[in-house]
Amino acid sequence: MFSLHSAQRFRAVLTGVALTGLAVTAAPGLASAAPASAPSRHATRVSAVDAIEDGAARSLALSLGDPAWRHQVAGALSQGKAVDLRGLTAGSATKGAAGLGAHLAKADRQVADAKGLGADTGSLLQARLVGAAVDGVEPLVASSPSDDNATAVVAYDSTGKAYDLAADHAPDRPVILVDVDTDKATEAGMKVLRQELAAAGLQAPVSAPVNTAAAAAGFWTTRVTAVTVKDVKEPWFKGAAEIFDLVTGFGLDGKVRVDTVTMPYLDDANKTYYPNQILVNWSLYKYNLADVVMMEDDGDTNYSSLAKALAAVLLTITDQGAYIPLVNAVIDAMPSSWWTDDPDYVESWYTLATTTTGTRTGASGNGTMTFDRYWVSAL
Repeated sequence: MFSLHSAQRFRAVLTGVALTGLAVTAAPGLASAAPASAPSRHATRVSAVDAIEDGAARSLALSLGDPAWRHQVAGALSQGKAVDLRGLTAGSATKGAAGLGAHLAKADRQVADAKGLGADTGSLLQARLVGAAVDGVEPLVASSPSDDNATAVVAYDSTGKAYDLAADHAPDRPVILVDVDTDKATEAGMKVLRQELAAAGLQAPVSAPVNTAAAAAGFWTTRVTAVTVKDVKEPWFKGAAEIFDLVTGFGLDGKVRVDTVTMPYLDDANKTYYPNQILVNWSLYKYNLADVVMMEDDGDTNYSSLAKALAAVLLTITDQGAYIPLVNAVIDAMPSSWWTDDPDYVESWYTLATTTTGTRTGASGNGTMTFDRYWVSAL
């Protein structure tokens, strides 16, 4: 269930913004935001990160009751790019920013904990504008739910009043969306994955090869020369996701190893990218076969839990003297929720070899990668 979030294209269409002139008076003619009823129909499943983002969105909305702070937020968002919320409050001397800063600091720590990241990760919550500015219309503030099947998105005004926005089409009034900076979260998450996988013995240091002369000359790799993933018409409230790959095989010590490869350039679906990126370093593997599972972090991935789940399953697999496909084991290790509401699993490629070249479609048909052999020479 893949999403390569087309909301970035959405922003290019909708965000011709000049928020600076917005007043706090809502225009009665814009009716896409209906007052939220109880119970809310906005989601079928709320993750820990969803709940934290929702609280931050409501706090940001309340803080916009300060005209000076609202003006600064408008200016920061007027370029159409996501803005670090804690950084924005730190640079403001307004009353609204002062009241919001402490809440955001706590929320950032909670997000880091929910995603299995270190306390030193820093600020993770960001804000971006969806929809063009309309004179005399106060922007609502919402968070981006992780559930692609949500029927509504809860948003707040500066009095704290909640509204349900239809999830199946973009609102006709400006909305500030609060979500996780997945660029930063994925970078920190890869460190957690590598550390915990290494601690579990799934990323063991490379042993000295038998043929040291050959190893000194260089090593063969499988390189990605082109990659494309399909669009599944992501909802308007989704921001950018970060793509990463789990490359699995048997290490030189005969134990399962998992290597991580990030693909930060993958921003748009149905677009082909030409990264010339090394995917598999064959000098790290015992057998001439490896598997690849492509995943994404759209905000609520817990990297520590992922590492522990992988370790719990993969450490039970032993080297039987022949290659064993590991994609199914990796998939089996994923929490069941990743197959329902969350789009964390993207695609998988089985049995790549040192001789694999050309274009290969993934097992579920959601993506294609073109491979070539690439020799990395020693210096």
